[in-house]
Amino acid sequence: MAVYQIDPIRDPRWRAFAEVHPRASVFHAPEWLEALQRTYGYEPVALTTAGPGEGLRNGLVFCRVNSWLTGRRTVSVPFSDHCAPLAGSQDELDCLLTALKQDLVASRAKYFELRPPGPPCEGLVQLPKAAGFCLHRLDLRPGPDECFRRFHKDCIQRKIRRAERDGLGYEEGTSELLLDRFYRLVIMTRRRQHVPPQPIAWFRNLVSSMGGKVKLRLASKDGRTVAGILTLRHGRTLVYKYGCSDKRFAPLGGTHLLLWKAIQEAGRDGLVELDMGRSDWDDLGLIAFKDRWGAARSALTYLRYPASAVPQATISWTMKLARQVFARSPDAVLTAAGNRLYKHVG
Repeated sequence: MAVYQIDPIRDPRWRAFAEVHPRASVFHAPEWLEALQRTYGYEPVALTTAGPGEGLRNGLVFCRVNSWLTGRRTVSVPFSDHCAPLAGSQDELDCLLTALKQDLVASRAKYFELRPPGPPCEGLVQLPKAAGFCLHRLDLRPGPDECFRRFHKDCIQRKIRRAERDGLGYEEGTSELLLDRFYRLVIMTRRRQHVPPQPIAWFRNLVSSMGGKVKLRLASKDGRTVAGILTLRHGRTLVYKYGCSDKRFAPLGGTHLLLWKAIQEAGRDGLVELDMGRSDWDDLGLIAFKDRWGAARSALTYLRYPASAVPQATISWTMKLARQVFARSPDAVLTAAGNRLYKHVG
């Protein structure tokens, strides 16, 4: 089978294909790819065996990342939690992987990285493992009321009821004012994590590119914004992509209220799943938080070909040193670091 390269942003076939394929996610969507391109300058490409003028029946989308700091890399897809190759058969998948390896050589990239959800299928199992995460998904089909009954009584139900009883304010939308308040919480949260915040341009471009598929949700108390989440929609799936909060007001349950509002809205709109995203296996607190919503766990394995030449121990040591520096940096320095560094780490 011949393999063709297409532009997944401008080729209307990709949009139509990604909207209906059962394994496609919001991270395959041309709007997500456009936001990546506008913010970080990545080049999005899709491989397919469909020739010009033919409807797409398979596809493998990725971005070419060209960085003076981290080198040339091919990633499917940067800043996504997962992004499955969309092949209808083993032969198609083998064909797409062969073409991806050829592109790796032609573009002089160091490696390509795939992020398929679930255990690697037969065609991917031979690729070296790069990293492993825990992925949580909440089944929304029972309906919001039944979902609520399944939430942990003390850690989730009680938090939601307290937030409602205390009259936390709730706002949603994509206005610049809401984005500004959301981003202040992003800076607070990333500071606690000892890492720089994402560029505000990234969030602006998500809002601009994704339109009605993105929503900011904010909780407030006495005029002070205490928690925020950013959700994305694709088909019948709602994605909880970013969360941030003012830790001083954590007992108020702001994040719990926002997720509950999102679940209620998803139920009204007939959505069937809440994708709660990935967690590091050693982040036991975050994993427990998602468990308590009744979300099901699955393994998420990133694959890299060829295996990285940089020892994992070296990466870990570098990150620990960087976190110590960021922990002591003022907000202006943290924000500037995020603006400069994120395009190199996608």
